[in-house]
Amino acid sequence: MIQIDALPAFSDNYIWLLQDSANQRCAVVDPGDAAPVLAWLERHPGWQLSDILITHHHHDHVGGVEQLKKATAARVCGPAHERIPGRDLALDDEASVRVLGLDFQIIAVPGHTLGHIAYYCGQTASPLLFCGDTLFAAGCGRLFEGTAEQMHHSLERLAALPAQTLVYCTHEYTLSNLRFARAVEPDNQHIAQRFDDVTQLRAHDRITLPSTLALEKLTNPFLRTAETSVKEKLDERNTLKNPTPSAVFAGLRAWKDSF
Repeated sequence: MIQIDALPAFSDNYIWLLQDSANQRCAVVDPGDAAPVLAWLERHPGWQLSDILITHHHHDHVGGVEQLKKATAARVCGPAHERIPGRDLALDDEASVRVLGLDFQIIAVPGHTLGHIAYYCGQTASPLLFCGDTLFAAGCGRLFEGTAEQMHHSLERLAALPAQTLVYCTHEYTLSNLRFARAVEPDNQHIAQRFDDVTQLRAHDRITLPSTLALEKLTNPFLRTAETSVKEKLDERNTLKNPTPSAVFAGLRAWKDSF
């Protein structure tokens, strides 16, 4: 039985901490800062950090890697096509890696960065997805390196996973993303309800993650590019007619960038 907790970092990052209590071993995902992880280990004597999983090369995801590796000798796993500090295992699309007794499948998800990967495990009661800055709760990452077509395809791959999959992204952006989602689909009652729920959580400084793919498909405009309501809203803004889902995505992303 693996327990997953969030270690807050910086202003809105989460470092995901996977814990195998039976063996007192743990792993972390995207430690942009070593301090929260080292503090946790200090509070839990006897525990070993065995693995560090990296989704992409941005500093707020890799900044703590070398210090953690030096302190714990943890194995560093990361995308094969990006420069990852201290990387021991380079992971490419459709590879797999065993962590704390679980097998994670690697899914290449270029867009936010060109070499970005996600980690998916279907062995648990609810499948697990660690997707970095590709899919957010009610949103998606900016296109820093890839194209809209690449990101749309990446999101389609993630959306094809089981509906009950738990989505562990790396930022607390949910409330601002839902503000945009309301602008895209003002009559979507699922978005309205989620906005109210998340507003309450954030008012008490509570985390809004993980999400599920089922919830994302109901409330995330970037997974709803084939919906008539989304296409019509974009047509209204851009005076276009019947764009492809990829073109709808590109229009949504450009709108969100200036929202």
